[in-house]
Amino acid sequence: MLAEPRGFCAGVQRAIGMVERALELHGSPVYVRKQIIHNAYVVRQLEKRGAVFVESEEEVPEGRVCVFSAHGVSPAVRANAAARQLNVIDATCPLVSKVHQEAKRFAAGGRTVVLIGHADHEEVEGTVGEAPEHTVVVENLEDARALELPPDAEVSYLTQTTLSLDETRDIAAELKRRFPQIKGPGSDDICYASQNRQNAVKELAAEAELVLVVGSDNSSNSVRMVEVAIRHGARSYLVNDVSRLDEGWLRGVRTVGVTSGASAPEILVEQLVARLAELGYGRVDTITTTTEDIVFAMPGSLQ
Repeated sequence: MLAEPRGFCAGVQRAIGMVERALELHGSPVYVRKQIIHNAYVVRQLEKRGAVFVESEEEVPEGRVCVFSAHGVSPAVRANAAARQLNVIDATCPLVSKVHQEAKRFAAGGRTVVLIGHADHEEVEGTVGEAPEHTVVVENLEDARALELPPDAEVSYLTQTTLSLDETRDIAAELKRRFPQIKGPGSDDICYASQNRQNAVKELAAEAELVLVVGSDNSSNSVRMVEVAIRHGARSYLVNDVSRLDEGWLRGVRTVGVTSGASAPEILVEQLVARLAELGYGRVDTITTTTEDIVFAMPGSLQ
């Protein structure tokens, strides 16, 4: 059973397209700070076309093209890139940019920003960088229960865009219990694609004994999808590509659910489905929970 929607979201499509367009306009090499999206296959394909992936803007020769990844960067990174006179192309997902703007607005009002997310994730690092002296990161329910703030603190909360909707709701509820005056974002920070893919996974878990999520190990939204499937009663594993399929997982399984994270290309799903067909799972049904039609335009300089 295939989940729909699955795979690339609008922010991922935009980010990959921006690197491809930059290569067309500027030629090789085009430098990309961090992985443009969290998928090893996509990174390898772009490297073949002339993209050079670096960990820091410090590694980019002065004056050259530097693409910021879809996960966003802190103001300190932007300032450093400007000092090095880099030709910056910002591929930050618009939904991540929204969270950055909210963080700046809350901090400017003197509020403490509680950011629900994973502290070591690039998106969280970038958001914290907007107001590091006003921001505290809460990773789980235990952190929310243990959070200590001055009794007179004015508090707001934001979330990383790729979290589990159910878990985040519980953490936010705990924060509201402890800080009744807390203010949340104007609209939900968890992106539409993460929500849609998690909803589809719940449907898969109701129908299949085993759910396979195609995505890279460092893809937050893909890892959350595995967690959602397990929480809703199915065994589930993250599969980087078809080579990571363990045939032992299929023992005694009649129905396999297959989906993919928002940064996983469809070709990896097709390869996995083809291998499953060879192993006896030849009938393919699709579960459609919603239809996505969102598109994020590239900046005018690349059009």
